[in-house]
Order: sequence, then C-alpha cells, then structure tokens
Amino acid sequence: MSAESHPTLPPVRLHSDAELARDALGAPLFARAVRLARWAGPGTRVGVGGELATEQLPGAAAHLGLDADDEDAPGCASQAWRVAVDTGLVDVTEPEEDANGDAGGAGGEVGEEPYGTAAPGEDLALVTGGTPGDVLALWRAALEAVLADAAVPDLEDLVDALDAGGEIDFDRLDWNPGREADVLDAVLANLYLLTVSATGGMDRPIPLPVLAASMVVPDGMGEPSDAVLEQVSDAMMRLDDQFRQLEPIGLVEFRPVDEELMAQADEDGPRGGREDDDEDVSRYGMVRLTPLGLYGIRARMLEAGVEAPAVGELAGKGADALLDVVASYPEHAAQAEIEQWMAGRDLPDAVAELLAAARGDDEGGPLRRLRCQQALALAGPEAEPAVRSVLDDAELGGLARVWLAEHGVADVPPPAPEMVFWLTVDTIAAQLAADGETEELPLLMETLTAHHAGFFDQVWRVEHPSTVQVLEAMGRLHPDRKTAKEARKAAFKARSRRP
Repeated sequence: MSAESHPTLPPVRLHSDAELARDALGAPLFARAVRLARWAGPGTRVGVGGELATEQLPGAAAHLGLDADDEDAPGCASQAWRVAVDTGLVDVTEPEEDANGDAGGAGGEVGEEPYGTAAPGEDLALVTGGTPGDVLALWRAALEAVLADAAVPDLEDLVDALDAGGEIDFDRLDWNPGREADVLDAVLANLYLLTVSATGGMDRPIPLPVLAASMVVPDGMGEPSDAVLEQVSDAMMRLDDQFRQLEPIGLVEFRPVDEELMAQADEDGPRGGREDDDEDVSRYGMVRLTPLGLYGIRARMLEAGVEAPAVGELAGKGADALLDVVASYPEHAAQAEIEQWMAGRDLPDAVAELLAAARGDDEGGPLRRLRCQQALALAGPEAEPAVRSVLDDAELGGLARVWLAEHGVADVPPPAPEMVFWLTVDTIAAQLAADGETEELPLLMETLTAHHAGFFDQVWRVEHPSTVQVLEAMGRLHPDRKTAKEARKAAFKARSRRP
C-alpha cells in the first residue's frame, strides 16, 4: 500500500485483540483451513505445488460438510487447503525428483501420478493454545494468501487469453501481477479511508459505484463522460469479483452486484453511478469493512509506512502530545481520543495539564485550545480550581470564563474588552483551521460580532497571529454586506501595522 496516497489517516476505533481473534476464528475460509489442517494425516496426498490431490478433494469437501452435489464444493475445499498450507497450519512434503529429474517418491508407485504427503503444522496448536495475537498473525497470513488470489484475473479473462495451443498468452491478457496487487491495495486503502472518515465508525456500507468512481474518476471532474462511466462500470465488476473472494476470510461484508440489473445496464448503456435512489445504489453492490477488516487493512498500511492511527494510542502520552495530534483529527475522532486519554486520570491534574498544553501563539495554538475546550466539556465540578487558576491568563482567560459560565459558577470576573476580542479571533481561527470555510461559519461570525458596538474599530489591534487571516475571512463570509466591508477595512489596517 502506498504511503504517499494517504500519508496521515483519521484514527480508527479497533475492537480488542480478543474480539478480533474470535472474529478471525469465525471467518468461514479460515475456519475451513483449520478443519482441514486437523484432518491432514499420513494418507493425505499432495501435488508438486503442495496442492491437495484431485482424488482427495471430495473427501476434504465432505469433511468440511459441503454438499457433494454442489459443483463449487471441490473448489472451496481446494482454496481452504491452500490457505492452510500458506499459513503454516499444514506442513507438506512435496514429491521428490529421482536421478533422472522425474518427480517420484513419497509413496508414488511406477505408473502413478507422483504425490507428496501432508501433516498438521506446528502453528496449528496456536489456534487453541496461542494468544489472540498469535491467532491474528495466522489470520493475516491467510489474508495475504487470499489477496494474492484476488489479484489474479478472473476465469473469463484467462479463457479469452488462451492461444491456439491452449497456453495463456500473457501479452494478450495484459496482466501484471505487481500492478494488479497495487490496484487492489489502493482500492482497500480507499475503502479504509472512506470508512474511517465517515464518522470513525464501521456501520455504514459503501456503495460499489462510489468506491469504483474513487479509483477511476479524476479529481475535480464534473459530469463524467460515457467513456469514464464505462470505466467505472468495468471497475465495479472487477471489484464485485474480488470482494466475493475477500468476504469468506472475514475482511468485508458484501452485497454483490445484482446480475439482472447489470444485464439491463449493458443493454441501456453505461450508467456507472447515475442511480436515482438508495435502492438502485444498493443493487449495484454494497461493501463494508468488518472490524476484523479494519484491523487487517490498518496492519498492512502500517507495514507499508502509512501513518494509520488508532483511537487510544495517545492514552499514555502527555497533554501536549495529545492536543498536537488531535488538532488535525475530525471532531468525532478527537472526541474519542480525548475520552480515552482522560479515562483513569486524576481529573484536576488532567485539566491543569491540558490548560498548560493549550498555550502558545504559534499557528497551531487556536486548534489546541479548541480541542482543550472539547476536553474540558467532559470535566465536572472538580475541575473548577484548575480552570479558575487561568482566569488572568491572556490566552486562556476567555476559555476559562466560558467553561465557568456554562457550569453556573458564581463570582466570575467579567473579561476585559481586549480578552473578548482576542477570544473571538482565536475561536474563528480555530474553526477555520479545523473545518475551513463551512456553511456554519458565517453564522458564528455574526453571533460573535453582533453584541459588540465598534467591534472592527478595535479588533484589528488584537495581538494574535491570526488576526489578519480572520478579518479577511470575515470580509468574505460575513452575511451582512456592511459588516463584511468593515471587516475588510479592519484587515487592511491589521496588515499595515505588521512589520
């Protein structure tokens, strides 16, 4: 997975290792691999590549409880066996070569197909006797095997690429294993990003057209052309095939594309995401990373050098590290991380540490104070002494008064006008840094300036690093045209007094 594509991601809330290990053991494909590993013994025959001998597939399928009349049963058994071998749940002894270079031995007789043998591997004991981390390591090895299979072209493409001699023409197939693996990695990275960016939760499935479009449609493109929609449709069908393969390992929950709908789309021409309602979107396929899938994709990202934080990683760090990191998080993610950080700490000490870390006239100061205010919202009356202690602080005094007023505390001295103006600039600067120029920001600006006569005659003198930036934003966004003009004049004065 490319570290350049998503250098820093929003944090994800992961389930515990014990919960994830239970999910791994319950994943159908992994569970089948474990069962076949226990089934393997002296009479188990394998081919040159460690694959289960053809004549043994019906017995393996029967051991897995698969329907003997199901034409897919041997394939399911074969796939489970490959996963068992690739993860070390099974040890295989492949056929040996004789002096003439022919495969033989390991039980093969003259005139028979050579075969090797298999036995349960040492790692099989970890399934019941290992730690949750051991189980997850086995599952991740199984995941890698399945991802490798999913990057292989589908059967129809392979058949189309056969030459006259029945061999695959790889030039005609246009298949590059490395490129295919990279594309699948990018798809999973986008799915991860869409999942953790939504609300940090895992409950909302992603429509397949949305995921396909994120890989195909160029940024900034308006209405896609029919050619681009055709590419989206092709990408959807490739993803449909791949997610069908990834669901049994527990990576995703997947609702496949409605084949009747796709047949209709072929007749009507490319649609690729022009669906008019939720029902149509869902019929084009829906995919959702499971909690186990979030864990697995994040682990692969970390190995690739992508910074993919998880909620709770900052719990043991100081307040300065907490506020610096969560400053760049979406509000819901910052809230989750702050809650984890405050849990188990002595509240008055935690509040005092947060307030100290929130100081600073650097560019990141406003956002640190916004996140500090978010953290203080979790504090009860026992935080009052620590909050009162900063009432005279030029940077924190306004924030402290807001908190005390919200908690109905008496005897709070009114702020000096300079502090009110400074807090206004700091608040708007924090909102600009957190979310940019949102639809709600003009209302906030109007609220903060409505009750201060001569506000712009004074605010341009505020010694805050973001004064000019805030006034320029107010000049663009304030809903009242006259007030916006006053903001632009004040911004000019503020710029002129800068050295």
